[in-house]
Amino acid sequence: SPACEAQFSVGKRNDIVVFIVLRQYSDTTVRKRHRMDDLLSDGEKNAKTVTCQRCGCVVLKPNNATLVKTEKFLPSMRKKSEGTDQAGDTLQDFWLVTDMFTFENVGFTNTVENMKFLICADCEIGPIGWHDLSNKQAFYVALERVEHKVL
Repeated sequence: SPACEAQFSVGKRNDIVVFIVLRQYSDTTVRKRHRMDDLLSDGEKNAKTVTCQRCGCVVLKPNNATLVKTEKFLPSMRKKSEGTDQAGDTLQDFWLVTDMFTFENVGFTNTVENMKFLICADCEIGPIGWHDLSNKQAFYVALERVEHKVL
């Protein structure tokens, strides 16, 4: 949505007033829209390889996950051995994977309140996503917690 909008009259001819509407979008809105376009292939699938932010390990190959918008709080990123705290982020953009065998390299934490967090299997940083045990066909990877590369 626009950050601000202005309307200017630029002329009058034959009783018709011509207006120009100028819209200024926040840098974040524009960057996010362009970034999303770069990440998607036809059919809302991931166009690029999804990798770990920390070690570069491949998590998903292209065209194996679908973009979904759902709101979920995930604890702050850290190594498994560093423990947990209450800090974290509420995220909205996720790659949905419907079969756990689709992943190239992902680990799962112990169950916490009927949910497992997804972590990088190589460096154990996470959570990069989550899986609700009540739905065996829904594994979510947060776009903000991974890198997207052309390999």
